[in-house]
Amino acid sequence: MTATILRPGGSTAPALLEPEPKHHASPSRIIGVGTAVTDASYSQRTLLDLFRITDPRVRSIFLNSAIERRHLTLPPRDSEGVFRHESQKELLAKHKRLALDMGARAVRTCLAGAGIEPADIDYLCCVTTTGFLTPGLSALLIRDMGIGPGCSRVDVVGMGCNAGLNALNGTAAWSMAHPGQVAVLLCAEACSAAYVMDATMRTAVVNSLFGDGAAAIALLADPPDTAGPAPGELPGDSAGSSAGPRLLGFASHLISDAIGAMRYDWDDDQHKFSFYLDPDIPYVVGAHAERVVDRLLHGAGLRRSDVAHWLVHSGGKKVIDAVRVNLGLTRHDLRHTTGVLRDYGNLSSGSFLFSYERLLQEGRIRAGDIGVLMTMGPGSTIETALVQW
Repeated sequence: MTATILRPGGSTAPALLEPEPKHHASPSRIIGVGTAVTDASYSQRTLLDLFRITDPRVRSIFLNSAIERRHLTLPPRDSEGVFRHESQKELLAKHKRLALDMGARAVRTCLAGAGIEPADIDYLCCVTTTGFLTPGLSALLIRDMGIGPGCSRVDVVGMGCNAGLNALNGTAAWSMAHPGQVAVLLCAEACSAAYVMDATMRTAVVNSLFGDGAAAIALLADPPDTAGPAPGELPGDSAGSSAGPRLLGFASHLISDAIGAMRYDWDDDQHKFSFYLDPDIPYVVGAHAERVVDRLLHGAGLRRSDVAHWLVHSGGKKVIDAVRVNLGLTRHDLRHTTGVLRDYGNLSSGSFLFSYERLLQEGRIRAGDIGVLMTMGPGSTIETALVQW
């Protein structure tokens, strides 16, 4: 703030005045979480039998994936029990149906845990990579769930498995800028609507991995008169675990040399989009994990040994192992990540929230505990967030 004062000789110059005291913004905190999946669940062996896959190489990929079951919505079968080809148009319709159903259920569960009604939502961010909608998923959910028409909204489409943390960063920023208002982030991935079935190893890897699922979290920043520590400071132990963790910071790393390692291509033979995963990408991600995690922690004056809870994207057995080895973590540290992979497969952008939900259900969080959230996906990108209960 400045004022103009009269100098000797009649000249004027600005003089600095003491700034008015300002209340710092309170960090956004997670106040609710909810997940949902599709109805049917299949073991990996059952899927091989249903699709009549006999190639021993493909069978090995399925059976050595560290996945036991996945929720999927399979195509209709003909009179001989053979699955019918689904066109890209049919897959997009499937995505819309599944994403709306799972998404609404995940949001309702999230809100119920926080004691909030749909009409209380002030901001809705929807993330998906498994289909394209215009108008977006957010507009359809606002209409269908009775969310107020004045709700601010945004759709994050096509970013892939890392997108949940990308969107959480923006949602937390909105929450901090609007204290006392409810922000909801939804990740809805109908992976059954994003596949190609052929005899190639490329599609075998993808088809062995992904499952249907949606996850939602609600965020709230306290008004300034109840704000916690200033930016850059960690909350004290008085911030109990029952209040939900505060989001203290984010860090991201783009591995530009691997920008094409995870991508959608158009398959001219199948007339639909086909997802590609480079077989070396787990090791590339693992090799860069230390850099982004240490940057995230360094900004808060922390070390890896200070982190009590690690919630990493369930990207696949190889990527989880690569991250674990490069960060010096134990299998116990990643028990929720591997448990979600075992029971659901890779749920794309919402996987880390399934792990977060399991951590809460475990009931071992203590006030003051530090947690790191990590996702990885196309770009190739590693996203991280720092939380404290």
